[in-house]
Amino acid sequence: MSCGNPAVEGDALMPRRKKYDKTKFCVKCKEAQGSIVIRHAVYCKDCFSPLITHKFRRGLEPSVNQKADGPRRTALKPDGNLLVGFSGGLGSTVLLDLVHRCYVSMDQSTMPSDGGKNHPRHEKVWNRVTVCYVEISGAFPAMRDRTPDVEQYVATYEGLDFVSLRLQDAFDPNWWNAVHASSDDQRFAADMTSEELRLSKLASTSTSTPLQSLHSYLASLPTATAVPTAIETLVRVLLLHTALQTDSSHLVLGTSLTSLAVSLISGVSQGRGYNLKEEMQEEWMPDAEVANLRSEQEQTSHDTKERRSARDGRRKGYVRVVRPLRDVGRKECALWARWRDVTIIGKEPWPWSGAKQGIGALTREFITGLEKDYPSTVSTIVRTCTKVEPKGESAGLCALCARPMQEGLQEWKSRISIRSRDASHDTPPSASASLTPHLCYACHITLTSRSSRPAPSLGLTPPALSDVPLPVWVGSGMPRSAKLSEQQMKEVVQDFLLEDT
Repeated sequence: MSCGNPAVEGDALMPRRKKYDKTKFCVKCKEAQGSIVIRHAVYCKDCFSPLITHKFRRGLEPSVNQKADGPRRTALKPDGNLLVGFSGGLGSTVLLDLVHRCYVSMDQSTMPSDGGKNHPRHEKVWNRVTVCYVEISGAFPAMRDRTPDVEQYVATYEGLDFVSLRLQDAFDPNWWNAVHASSDDQRFAADMTSEELRLSKLASTSTSTPLQSLHSYLASLPTATAVPTAIETLVRVLLLHTALQTDSSHLVLGTSLTSLAVSLISGVSQGRGYNLKEEMQEEWMPDAEVANLRSEQEQTSHDTKERRSARDGRRKGYVRVVRPLRDVGRKECALWARWRDVTIIGKEPWPWSGAKQGIGALTREFITGLEKDYPSTVSTIVRTCTKVEPKGESAGLCALCARPMQEGLQEWKSRISIRSRDASHDTPPSASASLTPHLCYACHITLTSRSSRPAPSLGLTPPALSDVPLPVWVGSGMPRSAKLSEQQMKEVVQDFLLEDT
C-alpha cells in the first residue's frame, strides 16, 4: 500500500503479512520450499500426500476392529463390509479417492513405510466396498437429477459397487420391505399443527406416492432451518439402513474438519447438544423390531445348512459411522484433489430462497470467514467439543433420527415451556397416541418450533390434511401393544373385582 507521495513511496510501502510463522521451507523434510501452509505450518508437495494419508488412516483404522477402544492389532479385521456415503462434494470425493487408493487398488504410495511390504497392514481389509448416493432432487421440483453423472463417475474406480437411492425412499414401504425382507409395515402420520404430534395409522391402501408424502412432509416444516435439517436426517438414516442391507459394519462419511466444526456448532444451536459425540463418531444398532424382522427372515430362509451355520456366527447388526477426514481441513482436501487430478462433480445448488437463511448455512458462512484470519479456529472448536460430556442417561433411540434421546426430557420441557391452555389440554393424550415422547429434543423442535417469520415457500403443494406421513422407519421405532395372556389380564384387574358373597 502506498502513501501517495512519489518521493517517499519506496519507504512507505506496508510490508505484506507472512503466511507462515518461522520459515518458508517444509517443516517435515526441511529441504524443499513449502507449497502449502496448514495452520501456520509449511509443507512441500512431496510431504503433503503422506501427511493426508496418515491423517486419513489415523481417523479410520483404530475403529476398524470390533473392539475399537482396545489396543491396536497387527491386522485389521472388520466384522463386515464398507459403505461409503457419497454426495458429489469435495469431502466425499476426496474420501472416495483415499478409500480406493488405500483399500481397493492398494496404491503403494499410500502404504505405511514401516513394517515392510509383507506386513499384515498391507493386506486387503474389506471384501466388498459399496458407494451409496442419495439423490435429493425430489425435494425441489426445479432441481436436476444427478444420479447418472454420479454413477458414471463412480464407475471410473474399479472394484467398487454402486447403490443409488432417492430421498423419497424414506416414505416408500416397498424400499423398507426390500431392505428388511418383511411385509409387516406399520406406517404412521402425525398432526403437525400441535406440539403433541398426535399419531394416526396410515391405511395400507393409501394412494399417496412416496414423492407426494415427501412433499407433504417438507411443506409442513415450520422454519427455513427445519428443511435442511430434515433432509440431512433422512439421508443419514437411509445410509444406515443401506449399510445393514449390504452387511456393512462401517459407514464412512466425507466430513472434513471444517464441515465437522460447522455441524457441531449448528447442532448445538438446534438442540443437539446431547448428541455431540454422535456427530464425530457413532455406533448405531437397529431397534428391536428391525432386528427381529431380520432374524425371522434368516430363520425361514431355504439356504443350505453350511450357510445357516456360518450365519449363526456372523456379527450382530451394528453400523459404526466414522468420519476419517475429521482432521483434514477444507483447504487440504482441495489441494489433494488438485495435485491428484481428482475430478469434483459438485453438488447441485438448491433452487430455494430459504437455503441461505437456515442456521446451518449462517454458521458455515461465519466459521469459514473466521477461518481465513484465524486458521486455528476450526480445530479449536472440534477439540473443545470432544471434551463435552452429555448429562443424564439415554432413554432409547429417537424414532425419527435414530440417535440417543435424553432421559426425563418430557418432564424438563413441561417445566420450562409456557403454553396457552385450552380445552384440548384438559385431558392429556396417552403416550401411544403421541409421537412426542419418542422424539429427541432436536427432532421435536424441528417439527414444531415456529418462527414469527414464515419460512420461504418450497414451491410444493401444502398437505390437504393436518396429518402428514412420517418416514417408514418411525413405525419400527414405536412400541407395539403386546397381547396379554389370560393370567396377565386377571392380574391387571384383580384389584377391581368384587368378592363373591
